[in-house]
Amino acid sequence: MAVKFRAQLVYLVPVLASLLFGLGCAYLLLAQPLPPMTVTPFPEETPSAPLGNAVYFVILIALSATVFYILLKRKSRKLIFALIAVALTTASLLLSVIYLSAIFAYVPSLAFLVLPLSILLTVIFDLAVFRLGGKARNIAVVLLGGGLGVFFSASIPFLSAVLILVFLAVYDVFAVYYGPVGKIANSKGLDQLQGLSYSFRDVQMGLGDLVFYSMLAGSLLFEFQPALLPCFVSLIGITVGSFLTLIMLEKKGIFPGLPFPVVLGLAGGILASLVV
Repeated sequence: MAVKFRAQLVYLVPVLASLLFGLGCAYLLLAQPLPPMTVTPFPEETPSAPLGNAVYFVILIALSATVFYILLKRKSRKLIFALIAVALTTASLLLSVIYLSAIFAYVPSLAFLVLPLSILLTVIFDLAVFRLGGKARNIAVVLLGGGLGVFFSASIPFLSAVLILVFLAVYDVFAVYYGPVGKIANSKGLDQLQGLSYSFRDVQMGLGDLVFYSMLAGSLLFEFQPALLPCFVSLIGITVGSFLTLIMLEKKGIFPGLPFPVVLGLAGGILASLVV
């Protein structure tokens, strides 16, 4: 008989590792801010921009999940692998350039090393995800989640980021119980989406959960700096929410990863911002 899953604090290790790595990346960008980048389609000056950006992100993620579900149903493994490889390689290269550029800004004479080192890190990342697998893949995914989430938090205006997180938390419930994410998980399709999820012991979590946890903490850090309390409280909220998610996972076998951490992290962080 299979051993029944039990919620334990040890399962929070990957979440905390991703958040801490993301905060390290965030402090690099605090010292060396990103140049203007267009990540959301609507400029924040427009009153309806945050709502439009949130809807855009939800539609984009919903379409992506649906496409992968259809490809899994059709057993198009080569196409699935190609799409994931292109997406993750691009993300790894972009983040490597951004964060190495921030580091080498302190030693401009060595800035020529940014591109070759970025390519090297991307090759190592791809080897970990697509060839080595196991712990190497999990570590790569955890670090990618933290770095990518902070990149989003530094590139997306605060109000848009808040609405995106709230909308995605709501969509996550639908996607897990009625939409493509739940169908993929129930058919054990996550095993075929190498790099888009990680497994720690007997728990599987999507890369997207880690990305949006770090995006939440990073957004509060960038918005309310130099005050650290909102970000710190949000980290506590995300951690508590993640453990509540594990408790629900123990009871139900499958549970969306965003609602509890996003609600507790956002509510705690914003309330803390009122007292600083």
